[in-house]
Amino acid sequence: MTEVIRLTGNSIRLLALCLLLVLTPCLADAQKKELGQARALIKSGKYDDADKIVTTLLKKPENRRDKRIWQVLYDAVRGKYEVANEKLYLKQKYDTAAFFNLFKQMVIVAETLDSLSPDQRKKLSQQQNAYRPNLFNGGMFFIRKSKWQEAFNFFETYIDAANQPLFEGYHYDSLDARVPQAAYWATFCGYKMKDPVLTLRHRNRALRDASKADFTLQFVAEARKWLDDDELYLATLQEGFRRFPEFHYFFPRLMDAYTDKGEYDRALAVADSALAVNDTSELFLFAKCTTLLRMERFEESIEYGEKILEINNNLPEPYYNIGMAYTNLAAGLQAEDERDKAKEAYQKARGYMENYREMMPDEKEKWAPALYRIYLNLNLGRQFDEIDRLLNN
Repeated sequence: MTEVIRLTGNSIRLLALCLLLVLTPCLADAQKKELGQARALIKSGKYDDADKIVTTLLKKPENRRDKRIWQVLYDAVRGKYEVANEKLYLKQKYDTAAFFNLFKQMVIVAETLDSLSPDQRKKLSQQQNAYRPNLFNGGMFFIRKSKWQEAFNFFETYIDAANQPLFEGYHYDSLDARVPQAAYWATFCGYKMKDPVLTLRHRNRALRDASKADFTLQFVAEARKWLDDDELYLATLQEGFRRFPEFHYFFPRLMDAYTDKGEYDRALAVADSALAVNDTSELFLFAKCTTLLRMERFEESIEYGEKILEINNNLPEPYYNIGMAYTNLAAGLQAEDERDKAKEAYQKARGYMENYREMMPDEKEKWAPALYRIYLNLNLGRQFDEIDRLLNN
């Protein structure tokens, strides 16, 4: 009768260890053979084939920290890059997008190889430092193609080199003038993708690019708005206006932010600060004119409305503001001895509001109620009936 052999737990572990010891040299020999094949392919210029072999090896978790494999991959990718670079230099047909992606891959492989084998950092960093401008160029290439995510990835890789041990001797963050530029373009790409996280990621470096700091702050403000962060949105508007009072973005939004909350004193202070920079700006004058109207400082509102019309009498909104200011002044004159002044104010209001109507016929919701009040108080029956019919219809 055949004897049954029973294995204990210790026996099983011992057997597994023996099998591992037997198989490990086989696995190592297979890996060594594949690396030898890849190196031979690189020497013969067959970089794609070599790349496939080592990429397959790196799919196994136990191989991912083997510096020999990463070295072969680096040599293969670098070989492909050199071939592509030569073709572009000779103006031969080659996929430009593929060229830049190949370069980005080479940088990432080089950084990984350096983390595993820092003893060859000097040589590796010299090679990659010479190539590195192509990361920036790749980002600009994809921006021109409106491929925002791809462009962002290139600029971020360019920026991140400043944090990589491979490049620590170059002090990119303090010496490379293109780092703030790359950060600006990365911020721009995040903004174009309407991704607040990516928009804000490199904002501090981007703000070091003084030539584009106004747009950077605009993108940052929009990102804060997307995140519903009202406090930081307002703070960014304030900073933007303080630094760039005549930039198109900050002033009107800061005025709206204060006006929406009924903080007219703060809105008026912003308008005064803007006028201190440019006292003939139609936008700044109109903002003050409108704010004074909301604060029921009607005579001052009229004064600033007239200043605007002296500069440009083709703008419709000052006519509306002045017309409303006179109408409200007239409504406040209720005493018996003030009737003549009230009538005079309504007559002045009529001229401005009729001008506004003529210039903006489609804004019936604004001028019709105002003219209704004016014609009613001036006892203008025919004109009143016309407005009454318009309102009823």
